[in-house]
Amino acid sequence: MSGRLLRRVCTACTTTMLAAQAVLLTPASAVAAPEPPEPGGRSVAELLTDLQRLYREAEKAAEAHNTTEEKLKERRAEAERLNARLARTRLSLNESRGAAGRLARQQYQNITGISPYVRLLLARDPQHALDQGHVIGQLARERAETVGRLEGSEREADVLARRARAALDAQLTLTERKKKERDAVRRRLDDVERLLASLSADQLTAVADLERDDVAEAQQKLMASGALSDDRPPSTEGDRALRYAVDQLGKPYEWGAEGPAAYDCSGLTSQAWQRAGTPIPRTSQQQWARLDRVPLDALRPGDLVVYFPDATHVAMYAGEGMVVQAPRPGEPVKLSPIATNPILGAVRPDPEAEPVEDYKPLDLSDPHPPNDRTPNDA
Repeated sequence: MSGRLLRRVCTACTTTMLAAQAVLLTPASAVAAPEPPEPGGRSVAELLTDLQRLYREAEKAAEAHNTTEEKLKERRAEAERLNARLARTRLSLNESRGAAGRLARQQYQNITGISPYVRLLLARDPQHALDQGHVIGQLARERAETVGRLEGSEREADVLARRARAALDAQLTLTERKKKERDAVRRRLDDVERLLASLSADQLTAVADLERDDVAEAQQKLMASGALSDDRPPSTEGDRALRYAVDQLGKPYEWGAEGPAAYDCSGLTSQAWQRAGTPIPRTSQQQWARLDRVPLDALRPGDLVVYFPDATHVAMYAGEGMVVQAPRPGEPVKLSPIATNPILGAVRPDPEAEPVEDYKPLDLSDPHPPNDRTPNDA
């Protein structure tokens, strides 16, 4: 929560919803011991735990929704490819049927004709008759090929029709699943809003203070442990991805969003690497499952830090123990301590790329200095 927003809530008592939406998400391991219950309600630590749980459930549901959306895109593309192939096959089938019909008519017309052998015996020029026989044989082979194409086109059309129906069924199933997952996200966010709306300005301030202290403590322990080594220079692509992500600072979080106006956590990281020229999977779980793992002591700017045991949140390492992330509803894209959430691990989209020589790190105290502002590609 920004100090200005917090002061606005505390002094002017504006809506509790607006104030509480800016609470940071902290590692579960760093949550302070529960305090004695406040008169007439839960302790600050209990409120914080509830908020963290609800936000995490919402993000987990959002990641499931995003995963289904990606599968749905694949099924739509597959259905389009199959339908295009089926249309071409049906056109070829119609042409083959026309050719087969012409062959049948020719065969019927030749039934009453003189056989090729009799023509050869009666011919005045046997060589000419033999040449005709060669032509007749060639026509017979072409007829056999035409019949073969007809049979092959019929089999292919039948197979493609079945596959197209199966793709459509899968698409309808995924569409229904996506709707249910979208509704689940909305229910989780409604739960968050109800809890926030029930809190007083003093409770919101206390929750924000506790969360900020927990993050600071977790960050201090991580940095003191030596788990993060001295910063390494990024690759050229990693530098581009980071600069794109930094250029999105201040834009709002919106689940399912991939920019340019708003982002969710994996929407930001996937778009940043897409703009850098290295496409990566869309969701945090896919990024964790498919990209190369790197230890924390080998992190370099542009690498992705994945959070929670089920990989439901992701951020981009910016150096100096900081990450760029789209945190959660109500909070904009921001720079945060790497230990803001419980770390699962890190992945690198370009493991074979060489680091940049003579790299000049971004000034994280002012990532958009007037003389070094990168253009907004969005």
